[in-house]
Amino acid sequence: MTRISGKVVLAYSGGLDTSVIVPWLKENYDCEVITFTADLGQGEDELVGLEEKALASGASKAVIADLREEFLTQYAFPTMRAGAIYESLYLLGTSFARPLIAKYLVETAQEVGATAVAHGCTGKGNDQVRLELGVKALNPKLLLIAPWREWTIRSREDALAYAEAHNVPIAAPEKSVYSRDRNIWHLSHEGGILEDPWSEPEEEMFCLTVSSEAAPDEPLYVTIDFEQGVPVGIGGTALGAVELLTQLNEMAGAHGVGRADLVENRLVGMKSRGVYETPGGTVLYTAHQGLESICLDRETLHYKQLIGQRYAELVYYGLWFTPLREALDAFVAKTQERVTGSVRVKLYKGSCSVVGRKSPFSLYREDFATFGKDDVYDQSDAAGFINLFGLPLKVKALIDMENGSLASLTAPDFSAFKRD
Repeated sequence: MTRISGKVVLAYSGGLDTSVIVPWLKENYDCEVITFTADLGQGEDELVGLEEKALASGASKAVIADLREEFLTQYAFPTMRAGAIYESLYLLGTSFARPLIAKYLVETAQEVGATAVAHGCTGKGNDQVRLELGVKALNPKLLLIAPWREWTIRSREDALAYAEAHNVPIAAPEKSVYSRDRNIWHLSHEGGILEDPWSEPEEEMFCLTVSSEAAPDEPLYVTIDFEQGVPVGIGGTALGAVELLTQLNEMAGAHGVGRADLVENRLVGMKSRGVYETPGGTVLYTAHQGLESICLDRETLHYKQLIGQRYAELVYYGLWFTPLREALDAFVAKTQERVTGSVRVKLYKGSCSVVGRKSPFSLYREDFATFGKDDVYDQSDAAGFINLFGLPLKVKALIDMENGSLASLTAPDFSAFKRD
């Protein structure tokens, strides 16, 4: 443990852990502590009185920044445009929040002249990796302090005792047994009965979505407008990112849309179960995929789907500030140049399905796809295409017949067939 006798910027949520970290840093590192809190849409109840609480805990200054717009436009939407979904279900709401927080930890450290940054992530989770890789990428000269990997506090009871001994103001103990992370994009739940993968989540655990059983009996139809893959409005009304997602969260959540329950592979090597609520994000992913289906050609769409999986891994692993992610963004941006149009989705009892899509750049042509008569597609051409496309299969089969691999097959006898 190094006594730095300088300033440390602490990623601060105001919860028990980060509250006791403030006096712990001062006691063990002989430093001045400046807290930084990112407003990512976690809710007013988590932000009210936060500055006063940080100062009462021993911080010399508390910085709170509203980053909701940047969070959506520079992190959430680019990830959505890439089609990135971790292990088929997770829409990465916590993962892409961490590089943004790391960016502002570094900027705040620069502004106040700090030589170190600290965080309250545990030594078992992914977030420690994401935050620290972000700091290393943006300012590798900053010292990183992770109290959970150093101190002797091992339980909530230990933390409460430390808080009492150091006069740290702590709110009434939370009733929830779950560990949660919330922002405008999603809400995650871990711990409690979820640690048993056989246990069904309790309905009272959910905060953003109703159950499918409790959802309205009538569906809700919503039209999402996109420009170059970016959502820009609802039903023809232009909206900013924050307002757009706020509205979608309310509409989709009321119809039970956006729940995901998965056992995921953490970066640190263990499996963990998480239940996620991402109502508005689920609508955007679904609508965006629907628009791409008419705007992208087959080869680009299929290759982009491969890119999406790799992009998701980079985000989940904390590799946001990397040349590869930037290169993939350039590829995605090229694919999105003509992904402009509108998609109508149907929200009904937990499901979100595309029921209509239109675009001035649509590659779908009814006159080409029709089974009726047309002047563009001559069905007799298909025979030649099939012969050429299947030529490798035919050649292999002929060789196999000649060398005996297909000895049980005999050439058909066409002698009975006569031409007039």
